[in-house]
Amino acid sequence: MDEKLTALTDQLHRYGVDHDAGKPDRLDRLRNLEPDSAALLALIVRATRTQHLLELGTSNGYSTLWLADAVRANGGRMVSVELDPDRSAEAAANLDRAGLRSVVELRIQDAADALSESADGEWGMIFLDAERPAYRSYWPDLVRVLEPGGLLAVDNVLSHADQVADFRALVTADARVSEALAPTGAGVLLIVRDPVC
Repeated sequence: MDEKLTALTDQLHRYGVDHDAGKPDRLDRLRNLEPDSAALLALIVRATRTQHLLELGTSNGYSTLWLADAVRANGGRMVSVELDPDRSAEAAANLDRAGLRSVVELRIQDAADALSESADGEWGMIFLDAERPAYRSYWPDLVRVLEPGGLLAVDNVLSHADQVADFRALVTADARVSEALAPTGAGVLLIVRDPVC
């Protein structure tokens, strides 16, 4: 990440923290990824040479910037999905400022629809940071659309452990995947689809 992008992500992080502090309703918050978690995911994208990445939950594009910069370094592209048109427009403006707009297709779409419309094995990596109560229903498609050996990263598994407990039990019981918890930020669950499944 170059100095210009580092300055922009720092600015957006501060803005997100200040913005969310004044919003009692969580749906009004930006709920951005923490910087250490963003750095970890960007590093994973680079290390795995991911070229096809799906982000479920764009918000204003803070995490998108980190992921897009990493996927661009691999010669790839990504799709980022957000339900709120205003948030998606903010993300587009932030991607323009960062010079990363050409790397990202922004969609105003429900995460479940984005998954159901994806081809089998289409994504090398998926970052899931959406409405946690729906994660369990996403599971069949999440596994289906990950390429063999692909990675699913799920945020907020420590900060909102009660909301993802059923989802985590489903993951743990599925022999097609392996998992590890990265206790950074709000907790990132890393799930890899078995290469032979």
